[in-house]
Amino acid sequence: MGISPSASGGASLPPRLDTSSAHSARVWNYLLGGKDNFAADREVGDMILQMFPGIAHIARLQRRFLGRAVRYLAGEAGIRQFLDIGTGLPTADNTHQIAQQLVPESRIVYVDNDPLVLVHARALLTSAPGGMTSYIEADVRDTGEILGEAAGTLDFSQPIALMMLGIMGQLPDSAGPSGPWSIVTTLLDALPPGSYLALSDGTDTSPALNHAIAAYNQNSASSYHLRSPEEIARFFDGLTLVPPGVVTTSRWRPDLADASAEPREVDAICGVGRKD
Repeated sequence: MGISPSASGGASLPPRLDTSSAHSARVWNYLLGGKDNFAADREVGDMILQMFPGIAHIARLQRRFLGRAVRYLAGEAGIRQFLDIGTGLPTADNTHQIAQQLVPESRIVYVDNDPLVLVHARALLTSAPGGMTSYIEADVRDTGEILGEAAGTLDFSQPIALMMLGIMGQLPDSAGPSGPWSIVTTLLDALPPGSYLALSDGTDTSPALNHAIAAYNQNSASSYHLRSPEEIARFFDGLTLVPPGVVTTSRWRPDLADASAEPREVDAICGVGRKD
């Protein structure tokens, strides 16, 4: 099956697409070497690269973590459903491609609020036969809307993997009644036991990265909020962590495919936790 009705529509650029200001999904796409970005995104991306060249390495490591996490969840953990919030622009090895390669009947719901992501999702996020891939255009803070629409594709009586890579840093500490942690809690509360959270975000452990992100926030339509490793680890409160726990992104279950990138400390951490 292809895109579900929640992602219906044509593939023309939406009239409200603002290409004059940098957007996080498109800047990230540029840092990953993608082509789905505009001059404003490339300008900001180049500025960040000049101030903190390691940002491109962090971007690639996060993508590798996505692949390893999905392979673990679909393989060892037996997960057949994924709710991927903060999808970003489709590139190679998206969540549904990895999951459905292992388990063709896997069901994946993507969520993002960038209209350009929606255009590409309609065109590119096609599902394997027997599975389903759908797209919801929503803000991560709209938890009720996300959960309501996702129920059209996912069975909430069965375990679901909640994928939140690089998305919680998009929110300030003031988001939600108890900060962004309450948003993750709300989403996890709606999932049955046996579900998982996979999350990664950048840390405030590098003065150079802090400076680069501050400059990004002054030149982008969106903002990013680096947090301490301890603050990011709080998103996993109440969950059983999959070994090796919450670690720097390069050190979460590295495989032979990552041999060219020797694990080392980077200014981003990740983890996978199970809801019991």
